[in-house]
Amino acid sequence: MIADTYKTINNLAEGFYSEKRSRFLSFAIPVNTVAEVKSVLEKYRKQYYDAHHVCWAFMLGPERKEFRSNDDGEPSSTAGKPILGQIHSFGLTDILVVVIRYFGGIELGTSGLIVAYRTAAAEAMTAAEIVECTIGETIQIVFEYPNLNAVMRIVKELKPEILSQSFEMTCEMIFRIRKSEAEALKSRLSKVETMDLKNV
Repeated sequence: MIADTYKTINNLAEGFYSEKRSRFLSFAIPVNTVAEVKSVLEKYRKQYYDAHHVCWAFMLGPERKEFRSNDDGEPSSTAGKPILGQIHSFGLTDILVVVIRYFGGIELGTSGLIVAYRTAAAEAMTAAEIVECTIGETIQIVFEYPNLNAVMRIVKELKPEILSQSFEMTCEMIFRIRKSEAEALKSRLSKVETMDLKNV
């Protein structure tokens, strides 16, 4: 079966962790594009201009193929990667997690830093409201008016969401349906005569 759902968050959530007087403030933010990630990061850097480190990781897209992380001056792979690892653990996407560190004067060492950033990131995601979204496909059909009943019978059975419709001598309808059900809909509609069918 085609995987057609993904998990994300639908609200800003915050977390907190402290270790040896270092404070780690964490934020889980819903995002959809790299441009949005950049603008959110700019906002947090300005707001927490006095912090020692503003570390982050993001994951985008239902396939979870677009991601990046940044240590912002912490030793390599001690901040960004652990944050990204938690995003993976929670199975989330379309999310940016920012962890801001105020240094408390005592070194934590690499393992201490990894634990701190990982825990802070998890705190924010635990506080977030996690939602499951469906990946849909949009399909457009054009057909002759006499075929309207045949098309509407298929629509009634498979229940796609109707985004737009116009019924003249030549009719046009645009549907949205779950990705896993799209092939069945296209296959049924393609059997209706004199019809143009395409993804849009």
